[in-house]
Amino acid sequence: MNVPVNGKEDTVKILVTVKRVTDADSIIEIKPDGSGIDLSGIQFTINPFDEIAVEEGVRIREAHGGTLTVVSIGSENCQNEIRRALAMGADRGILITAPGELDSDTAARILVKVVEKEQPDIILMGKQAIDLDDNQVAQLLAEYLRWGQACFATRIELTGNKVVVDREVDGGIEVVEVILPCVISAELRLNKPRHIPLPAIFKANKKQIDMFSVSELDIDTAPKVIVQNLEVPAKPKLCYILETVSDLLEVLKKNGITT
Repeated sequence: MNVPVNGKEDTVKILVTVKRVTDADSIIEIKPDGSGIDLSGIQFTINPFDEIAVEEGVRIREAHGGTLTVVSIGSENCQNEIRRALAMGADRGILITAPGELDSDTAARILVKVVEKEQPDIILMGKQAIDLDDNQVAQLLAEYLRWGQACFATRIELTGNKVVVDREVDGGIEVVEVILPCVISAELRLNKPRHIPLPAIFKANKKQIDMFSVSELDIDTAPKVIVQNLEVPAKPKLCYILETVSDLLEVLKKNGITT
């Protein structure tokens, strides 16, 4: 880069969030009491949008130098997803252990504490997690930090102390420019995550993961969003595949609908 970042020439400090989510191919079942999802026997993986954010972080680090740290919030099992991100090329990981499911606001406030300690130049996040589909954490985090943000990025170009981002909007592409430090959320078309070779997986097992409890961060973890109950959607009503108008009229007649 042409302009120093964090006092260092040609380097950038990147922080990427990694969420542990249920595999998209898993069969989801609700607990009998409707209190949540039955996770027994479910496979887990990195949120696909976060994986794209990790890939972009690796590409930026390869082009400009610096460091790439990934952070996850959840149970100790999240180390598996952090290790995958490390195998993709991240330098180190941070795990904030927290009990139960966190809402978007709590997750954002936890990340504020991580950012205050790590002092990154760029925060990369998936635009949303495929489990809750909230699409809120990146925006909340940018607001709490009072940083610029660019959501739904399909192209990222880092030049000096600014980032030019192509982002998807209704009807086309919008080009925005944000000054470092900033928060950027990744869209599906930003990139295609790399294949991870076996040696990289072995190497990732030796990389550092710093673990902290959410209780050490001195924040209120009381959720602002509480899920009261879950239920399976009602089965769709019977539909008909008809070939002629006469068939349509006959169906309407049988169902008491007159024309």
